[in-house]
Amino acid sequence: MNTFLATIAILGLTGLIGALLLYATSKRFDVAVDPREEAIREILPGANCGACGLKGCADFARECACRGSLEGLVCPGAGAEGMKRIAALLGTDAAPAARSTAIVHCDGSCEARPRPYVYDGAQSCAVMNAVGTGTSGCAYGCLGCGDCTAACRFGAIAMDPATGLPVIDAEKCTGCGLCAAECPRNLIEIRPEGRRGRRVWVACSSRDKGAVARKVCQAACIGCSKCAKACPFEAVTLADNLAYINPDACRTCGKCISECPSKAIHATFTPLVKNETKDV
Repeated sequence: MNTFLATIAILGLTGLIGALLLYATSKRFDVAVDPREEAIREILPGANCGACGLKGCADFARECACRGSLEGLVCPGAGAEGMKRIAALLGTDAAPAARSTAIVHCDGSCEARPRPYVYDGAQSCAVMNAVGTGTSGCAYGCLGCGDCTAACRFGAIAMDPATGLPVIDAEKCTGCGLCAAECPRNLIEIRPEGRRGRRVWVACSSRDKGAVARKVCQAACIGCSKCAKACPFEAVTLADNLAYINPDACRTCGKCISECPSKAIHATFTPLVKNETKDV
């Protein structure tokens, strides 16, 4: 009986000593948490998308609280209003940030791009791209499995069953770039939203010569350079049989759109092209 009690006493004493050591250690290495950090985390979307350049929302909140300012810090997911609230918590001003959204460099819909091949495998763009060209003859176009939609944490992308292409909701898109990173063919680009939400881009990524590109897709850019010649602002360049519109130089006049014979240039507005060059 005495041995049993002694054992209980020893175990109890050991536990007490361990508890005291843990308490002392926690006090010794305790790090005070800035209450603003928790408040900032409540404002952030919690998507941990990494668009801010940090590992996640917790790191962003910690960085804001440590700096006490928003210099060099922007969370696209929080939006302009969210950044203003964070700035108010820090007692500073939120610098206006240019909004960016994703666009898709492909318009190879089911109607425009015949599907002569059958794919019987994992429904993943990454897997399909690794084993071949997909279900069409275009080695550059959208594969249609929706890897980008799965990557989006804001519900801003959905696959259109009629076209087989991703559709981006500009209102929900934060420009985080997760969808762009997920696309194995680099078809998604994060571009500045543009003045009054006006954007112009080439919805094609084919680098085949014109005749070859049009053979597999009626919506393909044929590299004719008519758009580049029509642009009065030198915003359009041509390389590897593919046109590209520089968003920083584009003035959204719409001249390139009316000149494109394959209608491969898309815009977020209906262009009204006049005879004279005008900044619209």
